[in-house]
Amino acid sequence: MARKKKQYHQTVKHSSKVFKPKTPNQEDYVRSIVESDVVFCSGPAGTGKTAVAVGLACEHLLQNKVEKIVITRPVVEAGQGLGYLPGSYIDKIQPYLIPVLEEIKLYLPPPLYTDKHAENQVELCPLEYMRGRNFHNSFMILDEAQNATLEQIKMFITRLGRNSTAVINGDIQQTDLLRSAKGGLSYCMEKLDGLDGVSICILDDSDIIRHTIISKILNRLS
Repeated sequence: MARKKKQYHQTVKHSSKVFKPKTPNQEDYVRSIVESDVVFCSGPAGTGKTAVAVGLACEHLLQNKVEKIVITRPVVEAGQGLGYLPGSYIDKIQPYLIPVLEEIKLYLPPPLYTDKHAENQVELCPLEYMRGRNFHNSFMILDEAQNATLEQIKMFITRLGRNSTAVINGDIQQTDLLRSAKGGLSYCMEKLDGLDGVSICILDDSDIIRHTIISKILNRLS
């Protein structure tokens, strides 16, 4: 797929929050999303993997660069699947997507988010239900991809439609998959490195922006 040529914006400004990359690696991550069709990003907790993707997704939506944001993630929690939770499939996946939704609502105030969601411009789609779909003019985010198998990541990427961007992010050091299940994130990042239209981004302890103690703890526990 041909590499897209887009203008890079250092700052993303909305009514509720101003987004700005806080580290050089985050700036590279932003630039990769703007210039590439598919972006893989790995890094420890708190490095902004989700925050950067969500900030740019909201910019793309509000500036009419895309028609919708599509958010998904593997539902992996103590070995339980979607069927163990009550309600519709949206009700079932909602608890797993709370971190992403909290980020989105920083850029889309609650009334605006409600409108965009009702108009299907912000779609929460369980990864298990994406097969057979095509997402054109969309900004697609696969969050917590360290819990996705290779088959799931391939299926997600092949949903990519015209004028769409896909961001796949996760922490390859933290997986909730059973030992019998092989994660696909690190494999994809290795095999697709250097492919035109695909960018590979690595964030590290220096990019942790949540709290300075996190980096110290991770370094001590590694």
